[in-house]
Amino acid sequence: MIALLQRVSQAAVVVDGETIGAIGAGLMVLVCAERNDTVAEADVLLGKLLAYRVFADEAGKMNRSVVDVQGGLLLVPQFTLAADTNSGTRPSFTPAATPDVGRQLFDHFVGQARARHGAGHVGTGRFGADMKVSLTNDGPVTFWLQVKPKGA
Repeated sequence: MIALLQRVSQAAVVVDGETIGAIGAGLMVLVCAERNDTVAEADVLLGKLLAYRVFADEAGKMNRSVVDVQGGLLLVPQFTLAADTNSGTRPSFTPAATPDVGRQLFDHFVGQARARHGAGHVGTGRFGADMKVSLTNDGPVTFWLQVKPKGA
């Protein structure tokens, strides 16, 4: 699984003119399931994401996690992160999980995030929807996290 996380001062997702998810300071995370991913990869990725130290401590060093600062999480499904861009000028999405598996893993990821970080701290996008995502990247600070299935 892949997570592209951005430290933000605010972020929101709009679908059909309605804001369906929004946070203040925290992390806006694009989440992608790849072929052969399971809940095991989702759980490892979430653990890494919640513990990743991208917020400043008193000395200005990135030493605090989103949990430490009680920041928001805006989780947005984004299958295009799995694109194969190695040849030609059109991406292939063969590496991405099927839509059914992708939705199941995203829903699992969100459920676990709400259980571990608090439902009030977690907003989401909508799987399969045409989403308009806005954010103010704080820093900018952006990181790519990936957990490959065992044996991959």
